[in-house]
Amino acid sequence: MAEDKVSTLLSDVSIEGDIVEKDKVIIDAKINGDIKSENVETHSNSNIKGNIKAKNTSLGGIVKGNVSSDKINIKKTADVDGVLNQKTLSIEEGAQLKIKTETYK
Repeated sequence: MAEDKVSTLLSDVSIEGDIVEKDKVIIDAKINGDIKSENVETHSNSNIKGNIKAKNTSLGGIVKGNVSSDKINIKKTADVDGVLNQKTLSIEEGAQLKIKTETYK
């Protein structure tokens, strides 16, 4: 089986517009737009204003928008403001949250 592709956006990147990635995207950048991918991983320098739709999501930076994902992991470095819609949710102690969450089956 071929390895999944990983797109990485470093902290010196700023994007105005939506991102669509088939496999995995790692974000440490400033994004003003929606993100759609199989796996989304954001790091502490990331600043996202937009919605995230993915199968697996790991949040470590600032997110202002809604997140829809089967599995959401919120790291202690995260600052999340929005609605979370997920099957499973895990939150590390220390994360800053202003959220509404909805679990689906």
